[in-house]
Amino acid sequence: MTQPTGRAAAKEPTIGGRPRIYSPGSTHVVGDGFHVRNLFPSHDLDRDVSPFLMLDYAGPTDYPPTDHPRGVGEHPHRGFETVTIVYQGKVAHRDSAGNAGVIGPGDVQWMTAASGVVHEELHEREWAKRGGTLQAIQLWVNLPAAFKMTAPRYQTLVQERIPVIPLDGGAGSLRVIAGEFNGVRGPAATFTPVQLHDLRVKARHGTTLGFAAGWNVALFMLEGRATVNGSEPVTEAQVAVLGDSGAPVLVEAQQDATMLVMAGEPIHEPIARYGPFVMNRQQEIVQAVQDYQAGKMGHLS
Repeated sequence: MTQPTGRAAAKEPTIGGRPRIYSPGSTHVVGDGFHVRNLFPSHDLDRDVSPFLMLDYAGPTDYPPTDHPRGVGEHPHRGFETVTIVYQGKVAHRDSAGNAGVIGPGDVQWMTAASGVVHEELHEREWAKRGGTLQAIQLWVNLPAAFKMTAPRYQTLVQERIPVIPLDGGAGSLRVIAGEFNGVRGPAATFTPVQLHDLRVKARHGTTLGFAAGWNVALFMLEGRATVNGSEPVTEAQVAVLGDSGAPVLVEAQQDATMLVMAGEPIHEPIARYGPFVMNRQQEIVQAVQDYQAGKMGHLS
């Protein structure tokens, strides 16, 4: 469980080692509406960040007004979960399981593709007509083999449902999306034990976070500047990867810092991946492609 201690955290006697810090490994456009910088699987970080598979940071990008919403049209997924966190803008979702919704600033969409789903993600129509700035993160979270072929599931986590906890000493705040912080649980239901938090630390303040031994930990910087366990400064669009030491993590902000904290129990299973499919064996990938082509994952009407 995370234990914030405010500025006094600097006096903690036992702090983990310094992280490895990575900048985006690639920059590309997903569909025609998401200009993203990829942090992993770039840098070959699969083992170090498991159960997380991918982090794409979209924006901040300014889009002019249009009557034709940009985004990503119909496409399939199988074997994992997609988590979309919106900081600016609005995104509309629709899938072959009959789910639909719109998420805006502060909202989170948690889609469990599992046995297979087809969906689209577009800029919300009225927002697209006005134009504006889009800023979002999409994470892919792996599923253990035992759950890869369960039924798809969709969760819309609106901002009002996500608890925000003040840090000691006025150091900032932490928003609990998934997992637990100081006895407060986030609203996301997950198959894999994870903690997913929005962390905001004020300039010239610090806080200490604690995680279960054996869990992988990584922190992604959206805005600002901070050190992690006395590292060189982590700046915008960089990720600090700490691995699974279980030691406390000290974050000290030189500028107001907004970070996404990712921690989870690694899945020690083989990974076979091809585009939108993540399974355990190559034959399962072949089967996923065949099932999608045969329409077994459904289609959007």
